[in-house]
Amino acid sequence: MKQLLKLSAASLLVVGALTVQASTLSDVQAKGYVSCGVSKGLAGFSAADSAGNWTGVDVDVCRAVAAATLGDAQKVKFVPLTAKERFTALQSGEIDMLSRNTTWTITRDASLGLNFAGVNYYDGQGFMVKSSLGISSAMELSGAAVCIQAGTTTELNLADWGKANGIEYNSVVSDTNAQTLTNYDSGRCDVLTTDASGLYSMRAAAKDPSEHVVLPEIISKEPLGPVVRQGDDQWFNIVRWSLNAMITAEELGVTSATVDEVTNNPERERLMGRSGSTHEYVGLTPDWTYQIVKQVGNYSESFERNIGINTPIGIARGVNALWTDGGILYSPPFR
Repeated sequence: MKQLLKLSAASLLVVGALTVQASTLSDVQAKGYVSCGVSKGLAGFSAADSAGNWTGVDVDVCRAVAAATLGDAQKVKFVPLTAKERFTALQSGEIDMLSRNTTWTITRDASLGLNFAGVNYYDGQGFMVKSSLGISSAMELSGAAVCIQAGTTTELNLADWGKANGIEYNSVVSDTNAQTLTNYDSGRCDVLTTDASGLYSMRAAAKDPSEHVVLPEIISKEPLGPVVRQGDDQWFNIVRWSLNAMITAEELGVTSATVDEVTNNPERERLMGRSGSTHEYVGLTPDWTYQIVKQVGNYSESFERNIGINTPIGIARGVNALWTDGGILYSPPFR
């Protein structure tokens, strides 16, 4: 009997946790906004201007979910979080979703009570040095002081890479991206290492970008994407398929400017909610995907206006191109 009671108590705790988490959509609709965890400021991914307006590819994922669930991409409360804070904020329910240049790993996906809903940017860890050092390869970094942000996969990746290549280094660890950059700028370290996208973002924000060199070596896989709590499959599906809608829209040639054009393409019409019943599977209105593309744009529109080659950050699509264009970006079909 005691064992049965213990099991029942444990089961109640699990059921209670799932019950709390199982109403994210209802909670969002009741309060009228999506609470989305983002970085404290990474240009092109999630950053606020002087007026408090947030932009970036991670920000656009948050806005896509707001457009899908509330019909208004502007109904987002952005919560800036450090790398150390982000998972706790999601686990505790402080935020509804996390869209903060966060790497998908088995540890994070399987041990924290969280689910990654997809990949909105395929990245890899790199190195940036001051051009005055005359370094052209990461293999020349033995003995260097390296600036690292705490609570990231960066620390472990660097340790693995250094050990595998016989390169010793001294770590200069900071809690925030801004502190890491300050340490690098002040000369406390010789090298700054993080996701290559972050390095391009930081270099673009420098007073003179030509004074910094991003080295050619990429030492890890960093699939970055939105994250939700486990236990709410409906919300998980909404976040996953909001991102997929942006990717599929690009593949089908649907943009924010052409979304109202009616065609004889069955897949395009299903995506726009003008036929089929996929909206019923996620508990949303028929126009939920239409609102995403109309208000936020397709994946390409988001990429090019935030981090593309015509922006100060200047990142080419590379592996983040569609699978039909030689990249690995791919969405399951809307069917």
